[in-house]
Amino acid sequence: QCMDYKDIVLRIKQLRDRCHLSARELSLQLGKNSTYITKLEAGEYAVPIQVLLEIIEICGSTPEEFFHRDMLAYKKDKELLDYFSKLDENQKNAILNLYKTK
Repeated sequence: QCMDYKDIVLRIKQLRDRCHLSARELSLQLGKNSTYITKLEAGEYAVPIQVLLEIIEICGSTPEEFFHRDMLAYKKDKELLDYFSKLDENQKNAILNLYKTK
């Protein structure tokens, strides 16, 4: 599923909330005017990719997590994927077959 601008703005807000920063605090950490994030979240202007990457970094996240299909489930999904990737082919096939017959 492709993200649109509204999705990106929503995720910025979710990320900002998760790292306990107000719009003003994040704006100032970016070196911007104190209303920058508020205006950005209101859709007054587009998010430059460099600013988006700075927001992600300030909030202690990664682009992979930010763009994951469900940012809130990323850590659990990554944990499962890391575990699954360590299994041999027979174990992977057994799990996939079990899931498919569910």
